[in-house]
Amino acid sequence: MNTFAILAPFRHRNPSAEHEPVHDAPALLVASPRVVNLARGWLWLGLAALVLSGLYSILLVLARTPGINTWLPAGDFFRVALVVHVDLSVLVWFVACAGMLWTLNLRDRALGLARTALALSTFGTLVMAAAPFVAPAAPVMANYIPVLDGPVFLAGLVLFGVGAALLTAHGLLAAPALGPGLGMEGAIRFGLNASVIAAAVAVLAFAASVWLTPRVDDARMYYEILFWGGGHALQFVWTLLMLVGWVWLAFATGMVLPISARVLVILLLLALLSVFVTPVAYLVAPVESVLHRDLHTWGMRFGGGLAILPIGLAVIVAWFRAGRTHAAAMAPLRSALFASMALFAAGGLIGVVIQGNNVRIPAHYHGCIVGVTLALMGLVYLLLPRFGLAAPTGRLARWQPLVYGLGQLLHIIGLVWSGGYGVQRKVAGSEQVLRTSSEVAGMGLMGLGGLIAIIGGLLFVIVVWQAFRGRRKDRASA
Repeated sequence: MNTFAILAPFRHRNPSAEHEPVHDAPALLVASPRVVNLARGWLWLGLAALVLSGLYSILLVLARTPGINTWLPAGDFFRVALVVHVDLSVLVWFVACAGMLWTLNLRDRALGLARTALALSTFGTLVMAAAPFVAPAAPVMANYIPVLDGPVFLAGLVLFGVGAALLTAHGLLAAPALGPGLGMEGAIRFGLNASVIAAAVAVLAFAASVWLTPRVDDARMYYEILFWGGGHALQFVWTLLMLVGWVWLAFATGMVLPISARVLVILLLLALLSVFVTPVAYLVAPVESVLHRDLHTWGMRFGGGLAILPIGLAVIVAWFRAGRTHAAAMAPLRSALFASMALFAAGGLIGVVIQGNNVRIPAHYHGCIVGVTLALMGLVYLLLPRFGLAAPTGRLARWQPLVYGLGQLLHIIGLVWSGGYGVQRKVAGSEQVLRTSSEVAGMGLMGLGGLIAIIGGLLFVIVVWQAFRGRRKDRASA
């Protein structure tokens, strides 16, 4: 595999293609039936992860909601639910969506490797979801990938990790070289290829940490060091996928960005280049050192957002220029795009005001993570017809991203409110020490928003299921 070949849009300049307006989803990701079936498998894995994480999130929100939490077990119950919820709703869901997009974007080759990746990832996910019931273990609230420190959950995580590594290897082996001329299709393909490269850096970082992390008695310290470098690298993968989602959804709904495809590629390249701070951190400092930790943080803080603001502003300008649309098929896509940008912006603004170790920290990353999730939901809606399913239309599809986004917005507002009073993160029940009515109100708003978000997540699964049922009815009546 020639890495330079998959980052080749700077060659073969075609000025006319740069400014060619596109009013529909670019005609890419048109693949053979066996590739489509494989991509559909990743979609079903992602949906299964959302359903399972939704079940855990119900318990999670109830464990933090004043009054209701007195009916539930304390402390460890909340943390166990939090571990599984986070790993399913972030790690598994994001990797599954990446698998769906990468598979459709890639050449029809090495599919045996890709099928093995899907099988291992699916089995690992099921093991992780079942672990709390078959082999209870101590929850470890490490950043990026929290774990249950027991053999069953860890075995599931390793299986899933190997599957994700094989998925990334397939992405490198089968990545399409970008041909002559550069339109928005080439820019979107570039963004997908760049996210594969960022994922490869993350895989190498995790492997290096497994080799280099010293064994310590403190489980939280061990897993914190183990997942810190690779976890930071994964943020670049998710950011690239979100930016691809924003651009793609904008063009799919009739918007024309006020920047050329070549400028877009340059911005996406900036988002990719920052991930190479990761190997530098491993080369210059031990993994357990403060310098190693700070290098990853600085790389993400100063480099990770370079492309977000200009691309986000370009989409906003294109939105106002395009005006309203009455096309039923475009409404769910625009709703997802609007909600994604709003939640990501809210998360970013909250990050500026973080002080101390309180619930403003989860408010920040909930906003950013949900921004990525909503962009991926929009791409799922956009790609459903590529899987032979019905396009999502109607009020339910149009309102689902807004309901989910509103719930998450209320959730993080409640956390910011409570964080101002010093309510600590990663605790529940009596451990929250809610002393005043304002603190109770803030966490109550958090609980209300969380329940609305759970409903929004369930609606997403229902919309996709309706698309599947609608297509199956069409076939039966044909």
